[in-house]
Amino acid sequence: MSERGRHLKNKIIIATRESLLALWQAKYVAHALEEAHPGLTVELFPVTTKGDQILDRPLVEIGGKGLFIKELEVILLEGKADIAVHSLKDMTAECPKGLTIAAVTKREDPRDAFVSNKYRSLDELPDLEIRSLRGNVQTRLRHLDEGDFDAIILAAAGLKRLGLAERICSFIDTKTSIPAAGQGVMAVEARSDDKETLDLISFLHDSDVASCITTERAFLAKVGGDCKVPAGIYATAKDGGIEAHAFIASTDGKKLY
Repeated sequence: MSERGRHLKNKIIIATRESLLALWQAKYVAHALEEAHPGLTVELFPVTTKGDQILDRPLVEIGGKGLFIKELEVILLEGKADIAVHSLKDMTAECPKGLTIAAVTKREDPRDAFVSNKYRSLDELPDLEIRSLRGNVQTRLRHLDEGDFDAIILAAAGLKRLGLAERICSFIDTKTSIPAAGQGVMAVEARSDDKETLDLISFLHDSDVASCITTERAFLAKVGGDCKVPAGIYATAKDGGIEAHAFIASTDGKKLY
C-alpha cells in the first residue's frame, strides 16, 4: 500500500499568522507535507492576531507573547484548521488542554543578529539607550532605515528564512546574548486526539532538537517566562546529556542571574 493510501485525509488546513515570516514557515511545512504525501492538498488559514494588531505597547502590558498564537489555537480547538505553525519562541510554556506540539523542526541559527546602517557590531556603540521595538521583521527594519534607531537586534533565523541575511552586520554569541527558549525552531501544533493528522506530520519531528527544546520549555515553565519575566535559555546536546545556558532578570533589568 502506498504512503498516501494509509491515510484517509486528503486535505490539511494550516492556521498561521499573516506576517511574511509566519507565512514562509507555514508554506515550508505545507510544501514538506505535499512532498511526503502525494495527493494531499494543503491550504493556509491566515489570521491577524491581537499581538500583531497592538504595536504601541509592550507585550507585558497587553497579555504576553501568547497573544501571537491564541487565535490560532482557538481555530484549532474549533476544528477550523488541522494544524498551526508557530515560531516556537512565541509559544507559552504549556499548550492549552486538547492541543500538543506534534513536531519541532531542525533548528535554524539560534543567535541574535546585530543590524545597523551605521555600525558593524554591538562593540562599536559608544553609549546605549535601549528602546522597545514592536512589529514584524519588515516593520522593524523600516524603523531602522527611517532613522528611528541606530541599531536593532533581531533573531538571525527570521532574517535568514526571509532571505535577508545580507542585513546582518554581525552575530551575537549565544553566551553573550542568551536567546529566547525555542529560538530558531518551528513548532507544529495540533489537536492531541487527531491521531491521523499527528501521523501525517510525524516525519517533520526532529527528536534531537526536541530533547533540547524540552529542557528550554521546562525552564520557561518554572520561571514563568511569558514576556512578563525577562528570561532566556539555550540548550545543546553534549556528551550524552544536555548543556544549557540560561538567565532570568528582574522586570526592570537591574538584577540579572
